[in-house]
Amino acid sequence: MNYRKLGRTGLKVSEISLGSWLTYGNSVDDGTAAKTIAQAYELGINFFDTANVYMRGKAEEVVGEALRGYNRESYVIATKVFGEMGSGPNDRGLSRKHILEQANASLKRLGLDYVDIYYCHRFDPETPVDETLRTLEDLVRSGKVLYVGVSEWTAAQMQEALQVADKYLLDRIVVNQPQYHMFHRKIEQEIIPLGERNGISQVVFSPLAQGVLTGKYSRGEAGKPQGSRALDASSNMYISGYLTDWHLSRVDELKGLAEELGCSVAQLAIAWVLRQPNVASALVGASRPEQIVENIKASEVKLTDDLVQRIETILTVDA
Repeated sequence: MNYRKLGRTGLKVSEISLGSWLTYGNSVDDGTAAKTIAQAYELGINFFDTANVYMRGKAEEVVGEALRGYNRESYVIATKVFGEMGSGPNDRGLSRKHILEQANASLKRLGLDYVDIYYCHRFDPETPVDETLRTLEDLVRSGKVLYVGVSEWTAAQMQEALQVADKYLLDRIVVNQPQYHMFHRKIEQEIIPLGERNGISQVVFSPLAQGVLTGKYSRGEAGKPQGSRALDASSNMYISGYLTDWHLSRVDELKGLAEELGCSVAQLAIAWVLRQPNVASALVGASRPEQIVENIKASEVKLTDDLVQRIETILTVDA
């Protein structure tokens, strides 16, 4: 496993990290989740991601329990705040009240004294940015949070946060968690350049396009294997847009290129994401230990400029 620095900090995280969205506390039983997390740790993954809204805290409990047997100093854990955690008017958002209450609740569920990274899961237009950043600053100063990040914020929103932090001498955001994969490249236009200028790394989710870039899907309803996310109502909304003839034809062509390299199309897709120096880690999901064994091999795949150009040709034809 290779490790990269997170933004302008001295923190090093594994190039491949393990997430819990749509899996732990949900479609994967707790025992299998624990085995998968253990497998990831043993293979060198030191970076684990969750969020308070993933099954209303259940994912945090599963991840925290699975990591309890390891030295706290040996891994990096991230969680998030913003989403709805109750029916009350203050049970969502980035107000001081909600952040502080949810930070304490997340720590309790994880069984930890602190989290390494605390993300603002989305931007909150109803709360002043300075209120949010001052609250996060207090969490950092109290030792409950080490580094601050955001997820799915626009470049303009991130720039505002940087300006507010500089004005009031508050902790700057050092990491952003956006979606990024071969079929979703929006961050290349503004987010990555902003990150490079300001010392903000990207920790990208869905590098395999919800499994489409594993190559397990083929065209037509019969091409959806049993147990796949395409047949799961809770995640189908995220994957259906990539199960088109155009996308699946691209995957078929990528398979040929992957065979030339002696790797799987999934490993190729993750390596393509990691070609970006501003990407600190590719966040993968795994419902079985063997999946993480395969995904982790992407850290060994190196893409030459020629290979990157060949991939670009595949991805842009008739787009």
